[in-house]
Amino acid sequence: MVAATRDIWKASELRQLLAEAGLVISQGKMHNLWAGQPNSFRGEDLDIICDVLGCTPNDLLTPEPIAATPAEQQSAAAAGTARIVPSRTPRGRSRPPA
Repeated sequence: MVAATRDIWKASELRQLLAEAGLVISQGKMHNLWAGQPNSFRGEDLDIICDVLGCTPNDLLTPEPIAATPAEQQSAAAAGTARIVPSRTPRGRSRPPA
């Protein structure tokens, strides 16, 4: 939507503008970015995208709640609280986004 407000209607247009700014993105990665579901991107890439679009990261990124584990859901239900907490893997690392 941010691109549309800047009169950029095609992924290829944005890809060209990003390339001119020094960020070369593959067609597949651009497709995912345009669809709003990028696999990953670097902070430096986000800076360039924001510069090209004249926006801030807050205009592009939408926080999503992290699902709680079943044990955490049961504990919250028993306590009468509705709290979303990050799921953890056995090694203590957070899980990748779904």
